Amino acid sequence: MPADRAVRDPGEWVLLSYRLPREPSTPRIAVWRKLKRLGVAQLSDGLVALPADARTREQLEWIADEAIEAGGTASIWLARPATLTQEHELATGMADARAAEYQSIIDQAAQATASGASTTTAVRRLRAELRRIGRRDFFPPPERDRAHAAVRALADESGTPDGSGTDEPNQPETDDADGVPLETPHHQEEKS
Repeated sequence: MPADRAVRDPGEWVLLSYRLPREPSTPRIAVWRKLKRLGVAQLSDGLVALPADARTREQLEWIADEAIEAGGTASIWLARPATLTQEHELATGMADARAAEYQSIIDQAAQATASGASTTTAVRRLRAELRRIGRRDFFPPPERDRAHAAVRALADESGTPDGSGTDEPNQPETDDADGVPLETPHHQEEKS
């Protein structure tokens, strides 16, 4: 296949089709939050997509397992959009969502600078948020670089160029109220 054709063809996406019972609502909300954290493209009710790679496929497989364990149904599909326009629309929607998140970081960094208060805590919090956003940023918008620059400027102002502002040892980053590390699926258990 010619190299220029590979560039024009839509890429492969991993799709999760799922359905959960309305009650109890806790599993449905947990799945929704995890999908939101992954930055999925919502194709329709109960159908989401991510650009296909080993990581995104595994993450959606974990969520599919969780949906099934909660009494629902789920299946994973690999697909390609029929046209580049369709893929561009998906990518644009995902990039726009990340752009809004990055803009929020830029605004928060500006507020921290304007407040004149200690910025060390703000730098740590904003850097953690940048890492979380970066994990779901498949199509980086221009706001990404501006957000990183705003946090770097805030870190320089606080006198902690590395942005850490702490001597605490590195802890696994968590995204959930229960403190489960991001790399660990919530439902994964030792099987004997």
